[in-house]
Amino acid sequence: MTNTQSETAIRKSNDGRGVLFVFAAGVLWSTVGLGIRLIEDAVVWQILLYRSISLSLFLLVVIRLRTGEMPFVHLRRLGFPAVIAGLSLVAAYSSAIYAIQVTSVANAMLLFASAPFMAAILGWIILKERVRRATWISIFVAICGISIMVADKTGSSAIQGSVAALGSALGFAVFTVALRWGKSTDMLPSVFLSGVFAVIITSTICLYLHLPLLLSPRDGGIAMTMGVVQVGTGLILYTIGSRGLPAAELVLLSLAEVLLGPVWVWLFLGETATVNTLLGGGVLLVAIVGNAISGKRPRPPPITG
Repeated sequence: MTNTQSETAIRKSNDGRGVLFVFAAGVLWSTVGLGIRLIEDAVVWQILLYRSISLSLFLLVVIRLRTGEMPFVHLRRLGFPAVIAGLSLVAAYSSAIYAIQVTSVANAMLLFASAPFMAAILGWIILKERVRRATWISIFVAICGISIMVADKTGSSAIQGSVAALGSALGFAVFTVALRWGKSTDMLPSVFLSGVFAVIITSTICLYLHLPLLLSPRDGGIAMTMGVVQVGTGLILYTIGSRGLPAAELVLLSLAEVLLGPVWVWLFLGETATVNTLLGGGVLLVAIVGNAISGKRPRPPPITG
């Protein structure tokens, strides 16, 4: 075997592992709806508090072992964009948890998938990044899909859940643009900072609303497991696997989260989705796939609601 053939074989092997890691990350993220559904009494602020505590401690250890430095050293280098990225994730996380609590998992997860399109628009407005014509067409198609999804939402809770899901997608979009603004290729320090911010913000809100900081072993255990397994481990797998993979492949692999999320709650809890949610979600997925295969585009952030 020549050197060129050997290098090609190694590259294909690395790409294969990368696909496996990114897909596994999507599978972990897809269980967030099931995890929230299994929580009995805790509200959004309590869930996010416990999830953020475990996520922050987990990433503190991972970043220290991975780089030999504490996360705050990286954050000082990243500067103000890291603060914006961290705060935007807090908004995205809280909106995502609320959306899943008050609307169907299918509706919430599919609306989360609009984040890359929002990031493209924000990047065009704030960073003056060029948006391809195919992406504009995909954005229009995505808006049509979203309109179909929310058209049959008549109850106040369902409407609020859909708005919260779109708000979560906007938070993830701001996170993506902030990372590009700060020219950061490593999202872990900013995610760690979001966990620290979330602990401070949610504990303050819980105290203000007179919500107990001590949860039941079941609710607390599920929320903390979500922080380590779903969000933290998923991020690490995505970070490792996404290196070297084309952006289009990352977009398509990220759909595993969106597609599997409703499956878990259907299999284990019998939760179904409306016809409008499925039809509009299908149109939205067509827009995402069409944009991905039409050309290269910036990597989307992971949906870690």
